[in-house]
Amino acid sequence: MTTTYLVTGGAGFIGSNFVLYMLDKHDDIRIVNVDKLTYAGNLENLKAIEDDPRHIFVQADICDKQAMRELFEQYDPDYVVNFAAESHVDRSIETPEIFAQTNVMGTVNLLNVAREAWEQEDGSYPEGKKYLQVSTDEVYGSLPLDDPEAFFREDTPLSPHSPYSSSKAASDMFVQAYGDTYGMPINITRCSNNYGPFQFPEKLIPLMINNALEHKALPVYGDGLNVRDWLYVADHCKAIDMVLSDGVVGEVYNVGGHNERPNIFIVKKIIEECSRAVDDPEVTESLITYVQDRKGHDRRYGIAPDKIKADLGWYPETKFEDGIVLTINWYLDHKDWMDNVTSGEYRDYYEQMYSNR
Repeated sequence: MTTTYLVTGGAGFIGSNFVLYMLDKHDDIRIVNVDKLTYAGNLENLKAIEDDPRHIFVQADICDKQAMRELFEQYDPDYVVNFAAESHVDRSIETPEIFAQTNVMGTVNLLNVAREAWEQEDGSYPEGKKYLQVSTDEVYGSLPLDDPEAFFREDTPLSPHSPYSSSKAASDMFVQAYGDTYGMPINITRCSNNYGPFQFPEKLIPLMINNALEHKALPVYGDGLNVRDWLYVADHCKAIDMVLSDGVVGEVYNVGGHNERPNIFIVKKIIEECSRAVDDPEVTESLITYVQDRKGHDRRYGIAPDKIKADLGWYPETKFEDGIVLTINWYLDHKDWMDNVTSGEYRDYYEQMYSNR
């Protein structure tokens, strides 16, 4: 029997990696891939499966109730995996209302449509249905730099500090509420910073790779000592697959990479690896430019993924030192992809936000 996945945001960075991962790993599945195709969604990410009959792409907005209803009626999904979100903190500071609309109201709309389609007359749900919300460690707030033993755990109180993380925390709470109030079969995963192929170059790693190769300034916020936990995207995709199939309904699972690094370390590592890869003497630390810190910039994130390891046997397989080389090599091998996503309408934003600082 074919299992149907409704994947929202499946032309974006993590979503497209998940779609590719699932179709490579599983034979008897069907993926209905829904994406609005905003600036960060790119059908080029899905080129390898454009002729795969198991993959159905639909351009639609998760806030469009009628469009979502029609998808449920037509395809009767077993799983909903919601990646669709505005996710860039800088953009959320500039236009928080867009984040509230997509991340909160879009999630509520999906929950309502899923409940409408799945809930039976007695209030129960059929076996094999599940809604999974893909969230972020940023909902927990910030950790102190001087306490390396402090980590985010699933029971850590939510304390978001940016409009982006606030919108994700709000959507998480709606998902949890639908589980508690209506008995909807849900899971929430909260991941650390992802990196890898197809990441849009507004995020740190692809931005630094692109700018370094073009000999542009590498803007680093504040003192560069903000710490993030880095997770290779393929490891994240594996975790989501495991939570879908074996995660206990109603549970939250933290997904971390055990790769905590200061931002300035990441930038210098990228310079080192890019310089080695292209043998370019102009790719040096002289490109680093310290800029005014971001408003509300959390100091440290660190996830303890003990629960998902103990319950499901998941662990991050990719060491950062290996993953960053894989990532740099991917961008070097896909320069056309990078040129495509940093041109056209995005070019002005890209230049304004980063290159001209």
